[in-house]
Amino acid sequence: MFLEQLINGITLGSIYAIVALGYTLVFGVLDIINMAHGEIFMFGAFVSMLIVSKAGAPLPVAFLGAIVVTAAMGLLLERFALRPLRGRPGASHLASLISTIGVSILLENLAHKIFGSGNHLFETPFAEISFTIGPVTVYLVQVVILFISLLLMVGLALWLSRSRAGKALRAAAENLETAGLLGVDTNRMITATVVIASAMGGVAGVLVGMAFNYINNQIGLSMGLKGLAIIIFGGMGSVYGAMAGGLILGLSETFVVAYGSSGYRDAIAFVAIIVILLIKPQGLFGQAPSEAGR
Repeated sequence: MFLEQLINGITLGSIYAIVALGYTLVFGVLDIINMAHGEIFMFGAFVSMLIVSKAGAPLPVAFLGAIVVTAAMGLLLERFALRPLRGRPGASHLASLISTIGVSILLENLAHKIFGSGNHLFETPFAEISFTIGPVTVYLVQVVILFISLLLMVGLALWLSRSRAGKALRAAAENLETAGLLGVDTNRMITATVVIASAMGGVAGVLVGMAFNYINNQIGLSMGLKGLAIIIFGGMGSVYGAMAGGLILGLSETFVVAYGSSGYRDAIAFVAIIVILLIKPQGLFGQAPSEAGR
């Protein structure tokens, strides 16, 4: 029982971490919270559902379709909702935040118009395949979700630390003006960041569909709020904080449901986050304000 719930919690937490990574990448570079990220994630889930359940295509095609669509949405978001406000004289620092809220509302209503308000089944060919390891029953879909999540998180961490583009992104996250003086194309880097974050949201959308076997037009809001909680908990702008926060939240929710009451699932998990933030306000991996100058 305990080991099965541990696997369930790690699987759920891995999905949360990927959603949170999309938020933290954009915040790290632009210093804003992309409120449209949850709805972009939702469209990735719906696109993959259409490809798998309606068109009958294999799962890799669903991932590719979700990535292409959400990356394109991220490109449009940056080009038409964020770039015109960036550095504009007299523009409030909150202008970009309000702009992404507007895009979020637009996308939610668009999804309601296209897909309706009900649940849609997300049927994968190996949803019921399981195997037993000692006393533990493990579903193949859990293994696939965990493998993809870890591959994505490790790959992103290595790309940020080892590749030239990743180092340029980190430089832009430290200070856009200084990065520009050092020869980094900051506009290109900002666009790449939003596109990568949105594409990761698309991957997370596919994983959520696989994990829960259904999706609806409200998952963007619920997962988006949890993603925001995770990046605050883990430390704003911290990639490792997003990973750790996602896993902790996933494990907390799973064990609350297993050994407590499902009605308190969200409440207890968020209370735990509040308690930790009272102890360390900057989050698990965040820096104190005196050290985190941009």
